[in-house]
Amino acid sequence: MRDYLLTLCVTAAVTYLLTGPVRKFAIATGAMPEIRARDVHREPTPRLGGIAMFFGLCAGLLVAANLQNLGSVFDLSNEPRALLSGAALIWLIGVLDDKFELDALIKLGAQMISAGVMVAQGLTILWLPIPGVGVVSLTPGQGTLLTVALVVLTINAVNFVDGLDGLAAGMVCIAATAFFLYAYRLWYGYTIEAAAPATLFTAILMGMCLGFLPHNMHPARIFMGDSGSMLIGLILAASAISITGQVDPDVLKLFEGSTREATHAALPVFIPLLLPLTIIAIPMADLVLAIVRRTWKGQSPFAADRGHLHHRLLEIGHSHSRAVLIMYFWSALIAFGTLAYSVHSTSMWIVLGVVALSAIGLVLLLMPRFTPRAPRWAESVVPPRYRRRKPAPAAEAVPEPVAAGTERVPVPAGINGATAIGNRARFTDRRKAGTPS
Repeated sequence: MRDYLLTLCVTAAVTYLLTGPVRKFAIATGAMPEIRARDVHREPTPRLGGIAMFFGLCAGLLVAANLQNLGSVFDLSNEPRALLSGAALIWLIGVLDDKFELDALIKLGAQMISAGVMVAQGLTILWLPIPGVGVVSLTPGQGTLLTVALVVLTINAVNFVDGLDGLAAGMVCIAATAFFLYAYRLWYGYTIEAAAPATLFTAILMGMCLGFLPHNMHPARIFMGDSGSMLIGLILAASAISITGQVDPDVLKLFEGSTREATHAALPVFIPLLLPLTIIAIPMADLVLAIVRRTWKGQSPFAADRGHLHHRLLEIGHSHSRAVLIMYFWSALIAFGTLAYSVHSTSMWIVLGVVALSAIGLVLLLMPRFTPRAPRWAESVVPPRYRRRKPAPAAEAVPEPVAAGTERVPVPAGINGATAIGNRARFTDRRKAGTPS
């Protein structure tokens, strides 16, 4: 665990320290697109934040390769090299898109090629554990198609949800945390070496997101752009593919009996396919709804609009920060709820806890204009917007000095005046004495 924490911290530090220079580079190169109709920010903001995130990925892999306990991952598996190859390709396309606005079909083709590069180097789905059936071996063609489909769906799901400051990085960080705990439990608890690459990928992904979030929280000073959103989506998909299609459920040996019975009984403990999908449930739901909505209107599925979930949260009255926190809440509830169920599937307290937290989330959604106020003893440690407003003292009116031989021009009361009657002049007559009228 110390090696993973060291890798995470190095990745976060490199990403954080490089984001500032990358921001200056993006401004100098003009990677600051004009505000579009679907955007929610009011000022042009530089993109290309994915550059810092990619170098954070490289630093994390370099550190892990030189650690004694994690270096064996690079010796026994080719998956880290496959991940770096696919990530470099998708990152390069993302950088070009952030600068020159590439066509959507070009980006889709690049995503499929990146997935193919990883498949060619061994990062692919070999078999699937299906309840009631057992472990189903896939042909090379089936494994390739399923791998490419999962990579493309995950990348676009993360890309679609990247619409508010800090939203995509935070949601992916939550997903990576739940995935890391799950993969680490398989690797350390059951001594399954095949789960080690996924554990390493998710630790590095957490570091990339944590290092970038301080620069990306509202109000954001830089956006990750497609170079960042497609990159973290690909790493998340690679983690899911690694632990889904590379780990054989039978090695757990939790239950006696046939393969079909063992797979069915061990499903709550080993959820190789369900957990990755639940982790990205919110982005995936947004992706599906966007495709249905645009197709229903006769538009292209890749046409941008303001109908995403985060846009709807803003429309019903939530603030920018509150909408992001609500999306964080639902992502964490789904991801960690599934993780807890995989550990103790027979515990009714887990189900009751998920139901109770879901009710709290619904209450938060139905109270969009409620602003919590901290108690007075805690006002010194909370942001100003959560403090109680003190009434401003009424300022006494000080009459202006009047020069000799002049008359004061009366200012009639208006809506903001004491009597709220009649119209009020916006500017008073401040001409000097003796000036012509």
